[in-house]
Amino acid sequence: MKNAVKYGIIVGVFSGIWILIMHFSGVYAQDASGETNNMEWMEWASMLIPAIGLYLGIKNYRDHFSDGKMEFFEGLFEGFKIIIIGGVIAAFFAIVYVQLNASAANTDYMYRITAAVLIGILFNLAISLMLMNKQKHL
Repeated sequence: MKNAVKYGIIVGVFSGIWILIMHFSGVYAQDASGETNNMEWMEWASMLIPAIGLYLGIKNYRDHFSDGKMEFFEGLFEGFKIIIIGGVIAAFFAIVYVQLNASAANTDYMYRITAAVLIGILFNLAISLMLMNKQKHL
């Protein structure tokens, strides 16, 4: 659990910092017509944070806590722990951001939250599959 907490905190804090970077770069700024500044590349780049965090966390678990051997479901479970901890911390940053920034309340975050959950699950599946090196015999 120590590994998941460490990497979950890293993913959550970097995601929170990325929310602030997107705010200060004007991604969520609205013009006179009420449209937001469309800088999609910054939202796509934000997917690197959980991908790198999951990869490093699952790899560290395999190398240091599992004696270099890991089954798929061991990696998947460790990745879910990292995602949950990181997601709670990132959600805290997002709630604070929305509370402090009145214009952010007009943005629909539901599709972003749904996309983040789905992307996190897909990254977790792919990384666990990529890093597993011990197969369970049936």
